Amino acid sequence: MPDRASKIRVHCRVNGQAVTLEVYPMTRLLDVLREQLGLTGTKEGCGEGECGACAVEIDGALVNTCLVPIAQAEGAAILTIEGVADGVNLKAIQEAFINYGGAQCGICTPGMILAVTNLLARHPDPTDLQIREGLAGNLCRCTGYTKIFESVVAACHRAERPA
Repeated sequence: MPDRASKIRVHCRVNGQAVTLEVYPMTRLLDVLREQLGLTGTKEGCGEGECGACAVEIDGALVNTCLVPIAQAEGAAILTIEGVADGVNLKAIQEAFINYGGAQCGICTPGMILAVTNLLARHPDPTDLQIREGLAGNLCRCTGYTKIFESVVAACHRAERPA
């Protein structure tokens, strides 16, 4: 195992693109995404894994990037908020957040959208309880959650499902 002061190579896929990184193994995935890859959509909220602002999918699992050392990303497929839309075409959940007021200051929005994307991959027609559980790891200080919940329900009623 390399010592903490030595950089390692990490190979992974970020939003479908192969990436090779030269990084210190304990560097947070959050910092690599934002600083090295320029994917600033992933936000840092608490830095302690409590708020969900930095959530992304790694191999289909929702994770808080502030808690993940980059060494754990070796060989992984990572989906960030930048990879959710299809080019300039927003997914139903992104449009619903805009149209129903689920996005306000924007700090929690990327993590919320990734949480809902993950939820809908597992439960394409979620119950109210499943929506609440799917959003449970994400904190918002602006909306009081009602508009976020309404955004998710609206997106679920559209024919197109977020990927």
